[in-house]
Amino acid sequence: VQLQASGGGLVQAGDSLRLSCAASGRTDNIGVMGWFRQAPGKEREFVTVISWNGGRTSYADSVKGRFTISRDNAKNTVHLQMNSLKPDDTAVYYCAADRWWRGTDPGPGGFAYWGQGTLVTVSS
Repeated sequence: VQLQASGGGLVQAGDSLRLSCAASGRTDNIGVMGWFRQAPGKEREFVTVISWNGGRTSYADSVKGRFTISRDNAKNTVHLQMNSLKPDDTAVYYCAADRWWRGTDPGPGGFAYWGQGTLVTVSS
């Protein structure tokens, strides 16, 4: 499975941004897709995840009500709509995929496949 993330950029606080992640290869191995982020000097942290078939979702408390994850099964793509962005959202965002749902607050170790990361910078 290969993951290609896109959509990062520089925005101002309060703006919106949409990230996308396209999967290719053995996509039949994908049961869940999600997003993590890593700010400078910090560990990679969970943002959101969606199950591929049932549409089950989970969000980190820090993004609930502002971020929305969605999937397009026909295009093997997941989107992350980010609204009301804050400077604290500044990070490299990574999409990730795995075969199994690993709970509502999965760690990075629970995902076998990773995209290359896309930088989101939110200025104040």
